[in-house]
Amino acid sequence: MKKGAMSIILVLSGAVIGALVTMKALIKKIDKLKETSDKYFTLMYLLNEWLKTKQEGKTIIQYLHENQITDVAIYGMSYVGKRLYDELKNSDIEIKYAIDRNADGICAEIEVFSLEENLPEAKAVIVTPVFYFDEIKEKLEKKVNSKILSLEDILYEI
Repeated sequence: MKKGAMSIILVLSGAVIGALVTMKALIKKIDKLKETSDKYFTLMYLLNEWLKTKQEGKTIIQYLHENQITDVAIYGMSYVGKRLYDELKNSDIEIKYAIDRNADGICAEIEVFSLEENLPEAKAVIVTPVFYFDEIKEKLEKKVNSKILSLEDILYEI
Protein backbone atom coordinates (compact mmCIF):
# COMPACT_ATOMS: atom_id res chain seq x y z
CA MET A 1 0.00 0.00 0.00
CA LYS A 2 2.78 2.42 0.90
CA LYS A 3 4.55 1.59 -2.35
CA GLY A 4 1.41 2.34 -4.39
CA ALA A 5 0.79 5.64 -2.60
CA MET A 6 4.42 6.63 -3.06
CA SER A 7 4.21 5.81 -6.79
CA ILE A 8 1.09 7.95 -7.16
CA ILE A 9 2.75 10.84 -5.32
CA LEU A 10 5.84 10.57 -7.54
CA VAL A 11 3.75 10.45 -10.73
CA LEU A 12 1.69 13.46 -9.63
CA SER A 13 4.85 15.34 -8.60
CA GLY A 14 6.38 14.63 -12.01
CA ALA A 15 3.23 15.81 -13.75
CA VAL A 16 3.17 19.04 -11.73
CA ILE A 17 6.86 19.71 -12.37
CA GLY A 18 6.40 18.96 -16.07
CA ALA A 19 3.43 21.31 -16.23
CA LEU A 20 5.41 24.08 -14.50
CA VAL A 21 8.37 23.69 -16.86
CA THR A 22 6.04 23.73 -19.87
CA MET A 23 4.20 26.77 -18.52
CA LYS A 24 7.48 28.62 -17.95
CA ALA A 25 8.55 27.90 -21.56
CA LEU A 26 5.16 29.08 -22.85
CA ILE A 27 5.34 32.29 -20.82
CA LYS A 28 8.82 32.97 -22.22
CA LYS A 29 7.55 32.41 -25.76
CA ILE A 30 4.51 34.64 -25.16
CA ASP A 31 6.77 37.40 -23.79
CA LYS A 32 8.98 37.18 -26.89
CA LEU A 33 5.93 37.32 -29.18
CA LYS A 34 4.59 40.35 -27.27
CA GLU A 35 7.94 42.12 -27.62
CA THR A 36 7.93 41.42 -31.36
CA SER A 37 4.35 42.65 -31.63
CA ASP A 38 5.17 45.83 -29.70
CA LYS A 39 8.24 46.41 -31.88
CA TYR A 40 6.22 46.17 -35.09
CA PHE A 41 3.43 48.35 -33.68
CA THR A 42 6.03 50.99 -32.83
CA LEU A 43 7.44 50.69 -36.35
CA MET A 44 3.99 51.10 -37.91
CA TYR A 45 3.28 54.11 -35.71
CA LEU A 46 6.66 55.65 -36.65
CA LEU A 47 6.06 55.21 -40.37
CA ASN A 48 2.57 56.66 -39.99
CA GLU A 49 4.00 59.73 -38.23
CA TRP A 50 6.66 60.10 -40.93
CA LEU A 51 4.02 59.96 -43.67
CA LYS A 52 1.89 62.55 -41.84
CA THR A 53 4.81 64.96 -41.56
CA LYS A 54 5.61 64.55 -45.26
CA GLN A 55 1.96 65.19 -46.14
CA GLU A 56 2.17 68.39 -44.08
CA GLY A 57 5.17 69.45 -46.18
CA LYS A 58 7.69 69.03 -43.37
CA THR A 59 10.97 67.15 -43.72
CA ILE A 60 13.69 65.66 -41.59
CA ILE A 61 16.11 67.84 -43.56
CA GLN A 62 14.36 70.97 -42.23
CA TYR A 63 14.73 69.67 -38.67
CA LEU A 64 18.44 69.03 -39.19
CA HIS A 65 18.94 72.52 -40.67
CA GLU A 66 17.07 74.15 -37.78
CA ASN A 67 19.33 72.32 -35.33
CA GLN A 68 22.56 73.13 -37.22
CA ILE A 69 23.22 69.46 -37.98
CA THR A 70 25.18 69.26 -41.23
CA ASP A 71 26.26 65.63 -41.15
CA VAL A 72 24.87 62.45 -39.64
CA ALA A 73 25.39 58.76 -39.14
CA ILE A 74 22.41 56.42 -39.38
CA TYR A 75 22.04 53.68 -36.77
CA GLY A 76 20.05 50.76 -38.15
CA MET A 77 20.03 49.96 -41.85
CA SER A 78 16.90 47.88 -42.10
CA TYR A 79 13.73 49.24 -43.72
CA VAL A 80 13.53 52.53 -41.84
CA GLY A 81 17.26 53.19 -42.03
CA LYS A 82 17.21 52.69 -45.79
CA ARG A 83 14.26 55.07 -46.15
CA LEU A 84 16.08 57.67 -44.05
CA TYR A 85 19.18 57.24 -46.20
CA ASP A 86 17.05 57.73 -49.33
CA GLU A 87 15.49 60.88 -47.88
CA LEU A 88 18.85 62.44 -46.98
CA LYS A 89 21.18 61.26 -49.75
CA ASN A 90 20.33 63.97 -52.31
CA SER A 91 20.27 66.78 -49.78
CA ASP A 92 23.02 68.98 -48.36
CA ILE A 93 23.11 66.79 -45.23
CA GLU A 94 26.19 64.59 -45.43
CA ILE A 95 25.62 60.97 -44.43
CA LYS A 96 29.01 60.02 -43.00
CA TYR A 97 28.32 56.32 -42.42
CA ALA A 98 25.85 53.82 -41.02
CA ILE A 99 25.96 51.59 -37.96
CA ASP A 100 24.27 48.22 -37.77
CA ARG A 101 24.73 45.19 -35.53
CA ASN A 102 24.71 43.11 -38.73
CA ALA A 103 27.23 45.36 -40.51
CA ASP A 104 28.84 42.56 -42.51
CA GLY A 105 25.48 41.51 -43.94
CA ILE A 106 24.37 44.98 -45.06
CA CYS A 107 24.69 46.04 -48.67
CA ALA A 108 24.59 49.84 -48.80
CA GLU A 109 25.95 52.80 -50.76
CA ILE A 110 27.77 54.02 -47.65
CA GLU A 111 30.20 52.41 -45.26
CA VAL A 112 28.49 50.38 -42.53
CA PHE A 113 30.22 49.85 -39.18
CA SER A 114 29.36 47.60 -36.29
CA LEU A 115 29.15 49.10 -32.81
CA GLU A 116 32.33 47.23 -31.88
CA GLU A 117 34.40 49.20 -34.41
CA ASN A 118 35.90 52.67 -34.03
CA LEU A 119 33.29 55.08 -35.32
CA PRO A 120 34.15 58.27 -37.24
CA GLU A 121 32.85 61.58 -35.97
CA ALA A 122 29.47 62.93 -37.05
CA LYS A 123 27.42 65.82 -35.67
CA ALA A 124 24.57 63.43 -34.90
CA VAL A 125 23.63 59.78 -34.98
CA ILE A 126 20.00 59.16 -35.91
CA VAL A 127 18.70 55.93 -34.40
CA THR A 128 16.05 54.23 -36.54
CA PRO A 129 15.17 51.16 -34.40
CA VAL A 130 13.23 53.42 -32.03
CA PHE A 131 11.80 50.55 -29.98
CA TYR A 132 15.31 49.92 -28.64
CA PHE A 133 16.40 53.57 -28.52
CA ASP A 134 17.32 53.71 -24.82
CA GLU A 135 19.56 50.63 -25.03
CA ILE A 136 21.19 51.82 -28.24
CA LYS A 137 21.72 55.35 -26.91
CA GLU A 138 23.47 53.97 -23.84
CA LYS A 139 25.87 51.98 -26.05
CA LEU A 140 26.46 54.87 -28.45
CA GLU A 141 27.26 57.31 -25.63
CA LYS A 142 30.28 55.14 -24.84
CA LYS A 143 31.46 55.24 -28.48
CA VAL A 144 30.78 58.71 -29.91
CA ASN A 145 30.60 62.36 -28.88
CA SER A 146 27.77 63.04 -31.31
CA LYS A 147 24.20 64.05 -30.54
CA ILE A 148 22.17 60.85 -30.39
CA LEU A 149 18.70 61.37 -31.80
CA SER A 150 15.73 59.08 -32.09
CA LEU A 151 14.00 59.28 -35.46
CA GLU A 152 10.74 59.18 -33.52
CA ASP A 153 11.68 62.29 -31.52
CA ILE A 154 12.73 64.11 -34.69
CA LEU A 155 9.37 63.39 -36.31
CA TYR A 156 7.48 64.69 -33.27
CA GLU A 157 9.59 67.85 -33.08
CA ILE A 158 9.32 68.82 -36.76
